[in-house]
Amino acid sequence: MAMKIRMTRMGSKKRPFYRIVALDSAARRDGRPVEYLGYFNPMVEPNVVNLEMEKIEKWLEKGAEPSNTVRSLLKKAGK
Repeated sequence: MAMKIRMTRMGSKKRPFYRIVALDSAARRDGRPVEYLGYFNPMVEPNVVNLEMEKIEKWLEKGAEPSNTVRSLLKKAGK
C-alpha cells in the first residue's frame, strides 16, 4: 500500500483550512486518513502552519511520499 502525506480541505466555501494527513495514495482527497499530522490555515496573516514533526518523520521513514505542497511546507518549517 503506497502512502502519501498530503492535505485534505476543510472549512466552508471560500474559507479553506487544510489538515495534513497520511493516507493511502488511492484514497480520495477528503477520504479517511490513517493519521493526522498537522494543519495549515492560509486565511490568516501570517499563515498558520502546525506540523507534528515526530509523526511526519515516522511516516517518511516508512516510505510515505509527501505531495509537492506538503514538501514546500516542510522546507519552510526547517525539515
